[in-house]
Amino acid sequence: MTNIDKPEDFHLTIAEIKKKDYPQLKALMDKVYANLGGSWSKTTIHTLIDAFPEGQIALFDHDKLIGIVLSMRVDYAKFSNPHTYGDLIGQREIIKDNPEGDAIYGLDALIDPDYRGYRLGRRLYDARKELCRQLNFRAILAGGRIPNYYNHKDLTPGEYIDAVESREIHDPALSFQLSNGFIVKRILSGYLPDDKQSKGFATLLEWSNIYYEPQDYKPNTRKSEVRIGGIQWQMREVESPEELLQQVEFFVDVMADYNSDFACLPEFFNAPLMGLCESTDQNIAIRFLADYTEWFKNEISHLAVSYNVNVITGSMPFLDEDDTLYNVSYLCRRDGTVEEQRKIHITPHERSAWVIEGGDKVQVFDTDAGRVGILVCYDVEFPELARLLALEDMDILFVPFWTDTKNGYLRVRHCAQARAIENECYVMICGSVGNLPQVESLDIQYAQSSIFSPSDFAFPHDAIMAETTPNTEMIFFSDVDLDKLTHVRNEGSVHNLIDRRDDLFSLKWKKKSKVSASKLSDAERRHNSGSVLIGDPLQDRAQKP
Repeated sequence: MTNIDKPEDFHLTIAEIKKKDYPQLKALMDKVYANLGGSWSKTTIHTLIDAFPEGQIALFDHDKLIGIVLSMRVDYAKFSNPHTYGDLIGQREIIKDNPEGDAIYGLDALIDPDYRGYRLGRRLYDARKELCRQLNFRAILAGGRIPNYYNHKDLTPGEYIDAVESREIHDPALSFQLSNGFIVKRILSGYLPDDKQSKGFATLLEWSNIYYEPQDYKPNTRKSEVRIGGIQWQMREVESPEELLQQVEFFVDVMADYNSDFACLPEFFNAPLMGLCESTDQNIAIRFLADYTEWFKNEISHLAVSYNVNVITGSMPFLDEDDTLYNVSYLCRRDGTVEEQRKIHITPHERSAWVIEGGDKVQVFDTDAGRVGILVCYDVEFPELARLLALEDMDILFVPFWTDTKNGYLRVRHCAQARAIENECYVMICGSVGNLPQVESLDIQYAQSSIFSPSDFAFPHDAIMAETTPNTEMIFFSDVDLDKLTHVRNEGSVHNLIDRRDDLFSLKWKKKSKVSASKLSDAERRHNSGSVLIGDPLQDRAQKP
């Protein structure tokens, strides 16, 4: 029995091809390419090794050469367009390696037929991908044969490729390339005229290096390692807005001590001030609270600058110049700028007791620590909003919330974790705890604040980065890696954003509503409930460098 029959006796190593390996290389290429002219000459291989040694990779079983990938450097702009195999070869079969090239071109990839069935080719491809990343090449290009095409005379090359991509047909070369992350950019005609099996056609294949940085690239000052912190806030009776602000400053100060980039407060964190209102009418009390919103916004902005922390202010009621009440969250950046996000979906209680209206805009905010979105409580239960933010390249979603019962809390929690998975981003939910018997309709609260991640190997097994003790005032932190989002979106186990079927459905933001939600009947709301899922795709997702 040979070691080929006993995989446990393999001793596999990957190494650069050396000139002394040429006799084995020639024997292997002659064996695999018997119908295509056999091996390259010794001069060709030696010249290629001298020019680009890192790109010539071999797989050995003990000392036996059983697989190779040969590569050269090319100009991406030229070879990502139509070309032939002859464009790669000069006189005397000398390969035209371009030392100034910004892409790797895959010349040959082969495994000894006696060793096939062990997925060894994937190891060589992974080694070439890692080389592409380490040497900062833009992509790997290759002209790929389609050796089973001659068996399908009734199909055009395009139809054949579509059938292979949909797995209706298996092609030993193209199917392997597709399974290794390559995409077909175009069909090359007359690529290798002597290739009778492919009828002279080939696919132009590309694997893109998502970490490529052009030579003229200006480094982004955006942090990749970000610390996000939240305050599970204890609702308690207060005597003045200044007393409540002191509590806010205490926690922001603690966040600064722990070098947090963000501090998030819960929804309606300043609701205890409604206990100072002389009227027990809820509508009057919430408008009384709104009188303090501008002051709190300015004071918290000052804290953000003083303590060098970006603060998400939970939410506060805001009364605009038209006497319309909104539930608004503010992003107070540590550079002194302030942005707002109004709650879009208003709960039945907010609508009936407080006469709050919903906002009409969502957006992603640029910060020095990533691109962030804010959805206030109930909004996270509507997946369309988070998806719109994800299409604008959101990294972190903050969800300040207030829930009275555990079932209400679980709606927020489960929906928030789903948003993290389906949009491949981090999501923080931050709530309040404690009792406010002196404030009508805010008697009790339930919260367990958490930070969720996408669900893949680079993240915790349960996709939970951090969580608090339920119903206990405390702060919580997690360090999140924004570069991991880039990786999971492009090379994760699944690609929730990339794989969306835009050919079947899409998401479109309508124009500003002319009629407020409170003025719509229940029948009109039900009629409108499905109308967002229409129209053309919003945009192609932005790709990070």
